[in-house]
Amino acid sequence: METDESPVPESEEAVQVASQDWAAASADPRYRAAVVDLLGALAYGELAAFERLAEDAKLAPSLADKAALARMAAAEFHHFEQLTERLRHIDEEPTAAMEPFAAALDEFHRMTAPSDWLEGLVKAYVGDSIAADFYREVAARLDSDTRSLVLRVLDDTGYASFAVEKVRSAIERDPRVGGRLALWARRLMGEALSQAQRVVADRDALSTMLVGGVADGFDLAEIGRMFSRITEAHTKRMATLGLSA
Repeated sequence: METDESPVPESEEAVQVASQDWAAASADPRYRAAVVDLLGALAYGELAAFERLAEDAKLAPSLADKAALARMAAAEFHHFEQLTERLRHIDEEPTAAMEPFAAALDEFHRMTAPSDWLEGLVKAYVGDSIAADFYREVAARLDSDTRSLVLRVLDDTGYASFAVEKVRSAIERDPRVGGRLALWARRLMGEALSQAQRVVADRDALSTMLVGGVADGFDLAEIGRMFSRITEAHTKRMATLGLSA
């Protein structure tokens, strides 16, 4: 996943939490529930990324590509282990924390199964980047201990530069590939945003934390601005890939 600076907390409540450690912030049961949701969603996402990269390695056109993807898959699994270890440390059962997010993520992967090696590369690059942007938005509102862990597991495993190199090379060899992959990436963007919006809508504690408030409900305008920022970042990444957004 790509690295980037996390957004600046916007509300006074978010700033207050961001200046606290886990021991202080988790005294609020609503905040604790939000963090458990976040860690569960992230952990399942990392597990799914590991599985996907291992599958993509089977489609790799060369032994070098196969080995590169295997290394990245191992890095994703290490991230998964860090997250589940943290859940156990705060006395939460990892499987229970991940379960609420499994169906939505599994459905996303079912709806966006790539048909070839290049589509698999674009899917991982686009999908992982959108997810990373989403989680960085949340990270800005976390206590210092949890924020450090979340940003650490969002570190780029090397996949971004790998995917950009392979996709751009393929387009240079055959420009027609670019049109097909651009359409594919637009579909991925729509599916990924729909999934993220479902997560926000379905998990009250997480959606409340997203807008930095502990009041009931959440600000739809702020959620809209967050997704606009994610869309803008996606457009820039598409240009890096050599594709139109």
